[in-house]
Amino acid sequence: MKVYGMTNPVLVELTRGQLVESRHRGAYAVTDGAGKILFSDGDVEQPIFPRSAIKVMQALFLVESGAADAYELSNQELALSCSSHSGEQAHADLAQKMLAKAGLDVENLECGPHWSFDHNTLIGQAKSGLEPTQFHNNCSGKHAGFLCAACHSDIDPKGYVNREHEVQRQVAANMQALTGTKLSEENCGTDGCSIPTYAIGLKNIAHGFAKMTTGEGISSARHNASTRLINACMVEPFFVAGTGRTCTKIMEMAPGRIFVKTGAEGVFCALLPELGLGLALKIDDGATRAAEVAIAGLLAKCLGKDDPATNKLLDFANRHFKNWNKITEGRFNTAASLSI
Repeated sequence: MKVYGMTNPVLVELTRGQLVESRHRGAYAVTDGAGKILFSDGDVEQPIFPRSAIKVMQALFLVESGAADAYELSNQELALSCSSHSGEQAHADLAQKMLAKAGLDVENLECGPHWSFDHNTLIGQAKSGLEPTQFHNNCSGKHAGFLCAACHSDIDPKGYVNREHEVQRQVAANMQALTGTKLSEENCGTDGCSIPTYAIGLKNIAHGFAKMTTGEGISSARHNASTRLINACMVEPFFVAGTGRTCTKIMEMAPGRIFVKTGAEGVFCALLPELGLGLALKIDDGATRAAEVAIAGLLAKCLGKDDPATNKLLDFANRHFKNWNKITEGRFNTAASLSI
């Protein structure tokens, strides 16, 4: 196992009263389509597991295989294939609809069931006495996309989560081409939804995203497929995440101008299509709350102080938080390197 000696800088602080209560270290990279770094801090070469933040890359096979056209998938369904949704009923119903188009159902999903992440939906599930199914898994849309691609391509869908399965081979090949990183057993782990996840440096991840939106260094067909998925997510942000979720909130701040996607353990990736920029960040301690603050601050930094979305992003990044009595407890603050 490689050991990296660089200590990443503090990107987010949480204050309570007059004191700093918590500090979150991390790293980020912003690149253009040619791979030039515009902004960065920390160790952007160290491989990290991007987890669900790169689902739009993993969904390319769904479009490039022809399955998206064959099954006439809508923008909502394409967005769901790139999502980490909250397991609200609309999400579960849409995942079921996607699978039905390929002649499949819940028993074909290999992601495992779990309760909804949405508080109100979870209460409703508990009151009903019905157990959640794989459709409620936050990755069911991605898995439905894998299964649609497999069926359309005449690939046996059984075992599609395994690294050696043809679906995962195709997914890994696409990610390897975009990021310029060799993906093998050495840098492979298992994600929460059972598919392989590969460790890649933040600089390479950001460059891969930038290529998707600019078309630099990739075929026109891949650029078109990338654009189709990215646009679907920006048009249907609810189906990328859900009620009250950060990805949905941020994309709604600047409709059609920002793509953003969270990943477990403090990872976020984003795109600014107008500027042709790809963004990737990782909070070392895995704190999602810090990653949410950091990505909002980084997006504002990239857009600049005169952009109409910047103040919304800054208000989200540097905000107070309250307790159950609605009394202000403290404040989140981005570090100087994320300031405009």
